[in-house]
Amino acid sequence: MDRDWIATARTLSEALPYLQRYTGAVVVVKFGGNAMGDDDAMAEFARDVVLMKQVGMNPVVVHGGGPMINEMLAKLGIKSDWVRGKRVTDKATVEVVEMILSGLVNKRIVQAINDQGGRAVGISGKDDDLMVCEADDPELGFVGRPVEMNVQVIRDLYSAGMIPVIAPVATGVNDNETFNVNGDTAAGAIAGALQADRLLLLTDVAGVKNKDGEVITNMTPDEVQALIADETISGGMIPKVETALKAVKEGVRAVVILDGRVANACLLELFTEHGAGSMIRSTIPKVKPRRG
Repeated sequence: MDRDWIATARTLSEALPYLQRYTGAVVVVKFGGNAMGDDDAMAEFARDVVLMKQVGMNPVVVHGGGPMINEMLAKLGIKSDWVRGKRVTDKATVEVVEMILSGLVNKRIVQAINDQGGRAVGISGKDDDLMVCEADDPELGFVGRPVEMNVQVIRDLYSAGMIPVIAPVATGVNDNETFNVNGDTAAGAIAGALQADRLLLLTDVAGVKNKDGEVITNMTPDEVQALIADETISGGMIPKVETALKAVKEGVRAVVILDGRVANACLLELFTEHGAGSMIRSTIPKVKPRRG
């Protein structure tokens, strides 16, 4: 018999405790980065999400779309102002953000999941007042910070066998306000409100690295704070780990920062002992598997 088939069967057998461990688990996946612009990578991600649903998990996808927003603003000739390295989101810009995120990007991901045999439904933070925001910084305009979460619509969808795909566009406390929300921030807020079992933040790096450049596979919140203090964690990784810390504090069992460029990254993380990134959790699991 072909050795590849034997290896496949063994892999499935070894995955059993992980499959059992995650039955019924809510797993929020933040999808973004390079994989979104590549059809093959998109299809592979979609297949992984469909597999997660098929084996009894409840995946919830939250996505970004920065590069597509930049492209459309350039096409439309809308110039952006910047404050401290961050884009000011004025009324014209937020309309483009909503158009790209809730329209183009959201429906591409929905279509990719459906093409792989899943049942995906695309919504934004506006639907059923899922995510209500205030201005994070008045100088930045319509950039939102979630202040109220109403996640029942997500529970309704996954309980009905659907895979929710959520664009990080939110409603405001005042009527007719629209806010652009950072994708990681939105995913963290949604995972916290759902008390999710896992939040997977897919990035374009291998994970959190130590001073020697090696990926740190397991960290407690205290260890993360120490790494920020001694500047081992710096730059763009800081907001990601801060999102992770907030999510863990709100009741998410564990957050994993992992490399979305690695083939089948979500499956590697969830269904193998190896894992695929840097896990942040408050408590050491009392049950096997080791990374459970």
